[in-house]
Amino acid sequence: MEPVPGRVLPHRELEMELKQVGWPCRAGCTETGHLEFEEGLAKGDGIMTAWGQLRDWLDSLFQPGRGKEPAPTLRPRVLLITYNPIIDSAGRRRLSKVLRWNDANELCRTYIADLRESSGGYVEYEIVERIELDAWPVKEDGFRYDDDIFLDNWRRRRGWHQPDTADYEAILAEIDLLKRVDSDQIDEVWMFGFPYAGFYESRMVGPDAFWCNAPAMPRTDVSRRFVIMGFNYERGVGPMLESFGHRVESHLAHAWRGWQGQDNLWKQFIRYEKTAPGQAGCGTVHFAPNSESDYDWGNPNRVLSNCDDWLNFPNFRGVARTVDATEWGSGDMRAHHKGWLRHLPRASGRTRGIYNYWWWYAVDPNAVK
Repeated sequence: MEPVPGRVLPHRELEMELKQVGWPCRAGCTETGHLEFEEGLAKGDGIMTAWGQLRDWLDSLFQPGRGKEPAPTLRPRVLLITYNPIIDSAGRRRLSKVLRWNDANELCRTYIADLRESSGGYVEYEIVERIELDAWPVKEDGFRYDDDIFLDNWRRRRGWHQPDTADYEAILAEIDLLKRVDSDQIDEVWMFGFPYAGFYESRMVGPDAFWCNAPAMPRTDVSRRFVIMGFNYERGVGPMLESFGHRVESHLAHAWRGWQGQDNLWKQFIRYEKTAPGQAGCGTVHFAPNSESDYDWGNPNRVLSNCDDWLNFPNFRGVARTVDATEWGSGDMRAHHKGWLRHLPRASGRTRGIYNYWWWYAVDPNAVK
């Protein structure tokens, strides 16, 4: 009997099929078909043994690659759109100047540098066009702020319009985004606004678009998927990295959705002490390995984590040690997110039929099948 292409087999069943076709039982597989885990690792923790590596090699034969190969480097082209209204009553200065908020271009420079550093030079974003609008984005129900209403609400810290969400269909049409993507001018869009502009942190548009920390916008009138990032120039780079981190979570969860239990390596990567005692990985964007609640990046408690071993992916070495908040900036948002992103695998080859360069899936929505 030959192994069935594309079928995931339990370890014992796979071992028996391999023996019947004359495949030797390698280290990591005993005569009874049980897995022998590497020294120092608990059974079931998901770290790959020689047997696991053999299975992945078979997967690479029986499961065809998912789309094109990862590029040596990624250079996504960005359209930067900044909603920064001119305030007539304040000497016709831009909103960001009136309220002494950040400059979107400076934020982008730092953000691009952080992603370049965190990806080991793999991702090099390039802003190919900048549009600064003297406009307030329209809401889904047709409402728009004007200068007086917005500034009055800001001073009073209340009165904000609901529903808050911006009308993305209107934005697509007003700036002709589908045509820009289809004509290969850009790969993604970064939109900057102000508090209560109504932007999602990230949203995917295009064929078979899926959840990207926001409801998908499936479209058949554009040839490929793209992501619209939503940023706020009242805040800093840390929240921008958080928005990107949630995008990563969405993309990788979708890429690994076909694998369950210990075979889902993404779910192993995001484990943390509170939900997986003694088996913490790298945690999530909101939860560091030792966090007790959302945004608890400054927790001083020490926990056991195998986060460093993800730097060896896919050739895990069984490395685990105790860690605390000093490892990721002692509560600093930007430092935590950069540290978390640095641990995303970026290696050659495939595991479970999925490329080991996870950054590719994180950045290119068309790589995720």
